[in-house]
Amino acid sequence: MTNARPTTSHRRRHVARKPLAAGLGAVGVLAGAWYATATPTTTTTAAAPQLAAVTNTAVNLAARFPYLSAGYNNTREWTRTTTAVAPNGTLRVAWPASDGVHVTPLTAAGKRSGADTVVKGAKEVGGLVAHNDGFALLTRVSDTNKWKETAAALIRYKNGTQAFRTKLTGTASHDTAPLLDGQLTWNGTKYGTYFVVHGAGGFADGHFGDKLSYVSAKGAKLTGGWSWGCSHNEGIALHAETTGAFTSLCFDDWRSGLFVSTGIGAPDNAPAVQREQCWAGYCGGTFAGRTGDLVKSSTGRYATAFASRGAASAAKNPDDASGRGWTVKPKTSTHQVAVAFLKNRNTPAGKPVYLTSAAGTENVNVHIAPYGKDRLLVSWESLKNAKCSSGTCTGTFTGTHLRLIDWNGALKTPDKVVQARISGDIATLKDGSLTWVYAPVTPSYASALTGASPTTTTLKVARLKP
Repeated sequence: MTNARPTTSHRRRHVARKPLAAGLGAVGVLAGAWYATATPTTTTTAAAPQLAAVTNTAVNLAARFPYLSAGYNNTREWTRTTTAVAPNGTLRVAWPASDGVHVTPLTAAGKRSGADTVVKGAKEVGGLVAHNDGFALLTRVSDTNKWKETAAALIRYKNGTQAFRTKLTGTASHDTAPLLDGQLTWNGTKYGTYFVVHGAGGFADGHFGDKLSYVSAKGAKLTGGWSWGCSHNEGIALHAETTGAFTSLCFDDWRSGLFVSTGIGAPDNAPAVQREQCWAGYCGGTFAGRTGDLVKSSTGRYATAFASRGAASAAKNPDDASGRGWTVKPKTSTHQVAVAFLKNRNTPAGKPVYLTSAAGTENVNVHIAPYGKDRLLVSWESLKNAKCSSGTCTGTFTGTHLRLIDWNGALKTPDKVVQARISGDIATLKDGSLTWVYAPVTPSYASALTGASPTTTTLKVARLKP
């Protein structure tokens, strides 16, 4: 496993990121314009294949949902929501409120089917798995430790009752979880939980890394995974496998880039997917709430999408005596949309494919999902006239883009600009349709987020049929 840095002077720098629970009770502050229409930036022809229309169903909420969060340098980010589909086709949606994390049950058609389950004391949506009889939630809960920070926890509900609450960090393991940026997956037998940790004693005291833990269906901790991996981890992706280690990716700021960490705890020789300047905030946002995801094809290949500034040059840092540090000079000042492929769970396949290139346009909130048998849906939000500082950008929102590509990155449809924002994990239904939830508001990236988040009592359930 990767060792911690020799000093605590270089810690994970969420310098301006506020706790998700901050200001949850505030109403209407900093709210942007509602339902503004974005203008498409691409021209289509009659002969070109077209994406289907995105349909929407409104769901009323039992509490106020603070739909914005302050990221690095107070960058405006969508507060993560997660949509998951159960084996029987029903849906669960997780979202945070002032009284805990709410999990809303929905029919396969996206309509409310019952009252929310409120997971009291839960601080963040780090991942969600839907079961026929309930759900499992990766979140943070209160804890006692030297930093007075929260602990990561996997919480399982069956038929409205808590079945187990397993803490994944603690005094014995010398770690806390003040911010998860996590992923939760399930292979039918066990859960995979992948999240950021803060060293609280031991060799990694004061440093930030990541942790992969496996948990049984009954809540018992299993062997495998690692206690300390990417350091610092600026983004996490995880895909469940029927056998062996779950496939995983991480953005590592010390080694500077996106790496395959599968089964090996991101040691110094972890395969590089893409070199990036990855100091806090510079990578373009964390998996899975703000950028990317990890999708598997029927042939065993993988695809991930992310916001990238590329690398004009990349070399080991001569000032780092350990020989592990890298220095990367970015190719662009703004983030472009990149898609990278893996041959298998351990091996990158060639260079990433870039879907955008406009120098003055910032691209954020990048997502990827399977679309039909052999295509991928890539989504992102674009900001024109971008002004960038310390790796983060402000600009004028110009639309949420949807584009279909194949498993080589080739264009299959022109961009379609829609009002249905994608602000969290996307679920795939039995018929191949994609579904997700979002706050029905138009983004504003003209300035940093200061003060409390605006709130909404309505979510839209979007669906896109292949």
